[in-house]
Amino acid sequence: MLAVSISGSKLGRTTQAVNRTDYDAIVVGAGPNGLAAAIRLQQAGKSVLLLEGKPTIGGGMRTMECTLPGFHHDICSAIHPLAAGSPFFSKLPLHQFGLEFLYPSVAAAHPFNDGTAAMLSPSLEQTAAALGKDEQAYLQLIRPVVNNWPSIAADVLGPLSFPKYPLKMASFGLKALQSATSLAHRFQTRDARGLWAGMAAHSMQPLSNATTSAIALVLMAAGHLKGWPVPKGGSQSIANALGAYFESLGGTIQTNTYISSLSQLPSSKAVLFDITPKQLLTIAGHRFSSLYKWQLERYRYGMGVFKVDWALDAPIPFAADVCRKAGTVHIGNTLEEIVRSEQQTMDGIHPEHPFVLLAQQSIIDNTRAPEGKHTGWAYCHVPSGSRKDMTEIIEKQVERFAPGFRERILARHVMDTEAMEAYNPNYIGGDINGGILDIRQIFTRPALRFSPYRTSAKGIYICSSSTPPGGGVHGMCGLHAAQRALKDVLT
Repeated sequence: MLAVSISGSKLGRTTQAVNRTDYDAIVVGAGPNGLAAAIRLQQAGKSVLLLEGKPTIGGGMRTMECTLPGFHHDICSAIHPLAAGSPFFSKLPLHQFGLEFLYPSVAAAHPFNDGTAAMLSPSLEQTAAALGKDEQAYLQLIRPVVNNWPSIAADVLGPLSFPKYPLKMASFGLKALQSATSLAHRFQTRDARGLWAGMAAHSMQPLSNATTSAIALVLMAAGHLKGWPVPKGGSQSIANALGAYFESLGGTIQTNTYISSLSQLPSSKAVLFDITPKQLLTIAGHRFSSLYKWQLERYRYGMGVFKVDWALDAPIPFAADVCRKAGTVHIGNTLEEIVRSEQQTMDGIHPEHPFVLLAQQSIIDNTRAPEGKHTGWAYCHVPSGSRKDMTEIIEKQVERFAPGFRERILARHVMDTEAMEAYNPNYIGGDINGGILDIRQIFTRPALRFSPYRTSAKGIYICSSSTPPGGGVHGMCGLHAAQRALKDVLT
């Protein structure tokens, strides 16, 4: 029997011996999906051990002082429209465990060269009205998604199956499966086309690819329904609340335990891995069928990211006033410029004018920086595995729409794709989405199977963002994997 030890974490756990070695389920990886899986299994009355290789839980939901003392930076996830609107997380009493969401008056803004900007506000009508000639086109595209979202959310954020509301799901799917450039033809104005492109660029693939409209539709609808909130104190607050809730149900968390072999694990009826196919093959490949191994070996990862955090002595001085009020700013100018930069990145080229996703949490959360100071958070897409330093290029892009920005920088912290993967082994080549979510993998991640969460080995499951519905802090991959395990081996 294997004895394991528990190391301390920010949740106040202390080092102690664990004598019990038999569990109903073990979850490896304490990112949002691992936490969701562990919670669902524990809610079902099972005994669950949650393992995490790092000193703290969270995966992409971690906050650190990586520039100067007193400046708290989100290392990966920063703004959380899907966490607030998740069909699973939204039903958990996380506020009782310290989680508080703060809502910027403008969810997202999109600046242009002339000093103006388009915006996504909580109000559907206000957002549409600001688009002028495209007001009705925006309403016709987004209003059905907003109205139908409560009915279709569980199906959109889940594996391929017959939907509960087929007609509503079909209405969404006919739009979502199209490329972002195709749907952009609905708009006449620069503002609407640019705002749409910035949303679609979250897909981390060329905007001419099929399915790139899906993420734009979901993010826009989420903004009108739940906003794009900032967790007070940092993204670590979400992880801490999920972990505390899991423990309140009787679950056990063990940190500082990196799993590289099945032989390290105590005995259990099921093991759920919050990791991508590459690591899963290393750990458990010897247990899989030749066909399943062949499928996992051909799983494709997407472009990476280059990340910068700034400690600032004042807010970012965007030329457009609406950008100063937005929690998120999409920097990329016109649709044509964003389309070009995303295609170049996929082609292995580092664009001179990349799409930059920027967050400024401190404009609404005063816990992020010392009084009077601010933080900035940004990344751009780069070719997979890139080692190029994009700091200067990113800062030039921000300065382009916020003259005087660089004069406000007190310190910076940068992470290339290698640093991102070292921080979280799931970020293969800097890919924060757990694999490209294109038409070839949207329904077959990580392999073509009746259930994408089952492996070919009984009792072994995958619950990471490499399964449907993919990346994002929503926990739905973990929820669905846990539900599958409950039906299969934990009845």
